[in-house]
Amino acid sequence: MCGRFVVNIPPEVLAAIFGLLVVPQLEPRFNVAPTQQVAAVRSDVDHNRLDLMKWGFVPSWSKDISFGSHMINARSETVTEKPAFRHAIKYRRCIIPTSGFYEWLHAGDHSKHPHYIQMADHSPMCLAGIWETWKAPDSTEIETFAILTTAANKLVAPLHDRMPVILHPDNYALWLSKNMHDPEALQQLYVPYPAEEMAAYKVPDLVNNARFDGPACIVQV
Repeated sequence: MCGRFVVNIPPEVLAAIFGLLVVPQLEPRFNVAPTQQVAAVRSDVDHNRLDLMKWGFVPSWSKDISFGSHMINARSETVTEKPAFRHAIKYRRCIIPTSGFYEWLHAGDHSKHPHYIQMADHSPMCLAGIWETWKAPDSTEIETFAILTTAANKLVAPLHDRMPVILHPDNYALWLSKNMHDPEALQQLYVPYPAEEMAAYKVPDLVNNARFDGPACIVQV
């Protein structure tokens, strides 16, 4: 599962990682929530580009954009089978660059405590995504995306049984390739990221409020 995440990556770092020709000046985000606009990397002819898209996948055939609020994630095990995702996994893949994501530990008293999960070396955590274009009744085109998930590794498992598909840098080009249309060839990427290369710690309950977005969200407590 991935329901909230952090994006605080210098633009020059994103440009170097993905070979971007243009990088918008993005404000740091410390509590990104579904339905919000998020920066995503896509392949465009002979180079990669960074665009803002709405988090919450809306199939082109959907009659209502609210469909997307229920489709923020796509299970990697069934992504090729679901009618909503079958086209996107073949032709419309993207990468969501993040600094890390949140998961919640559910206590015996029914309370839940947020934890922040990041790369151990604080490098960008790049998530596998799929996107689609939805046309509103007024003909406005809205681009939306979902994040692929897989089984949790040993670090995340105490918090949740699912985690996002985190791509290794060696696989960025494969995931974004416009010439890769065989979903079966991508199965090798849908494995839990090595737990020893990640870190997690408890953060303030401020994260529980999606309207709160500031550096205090990732302070260790």
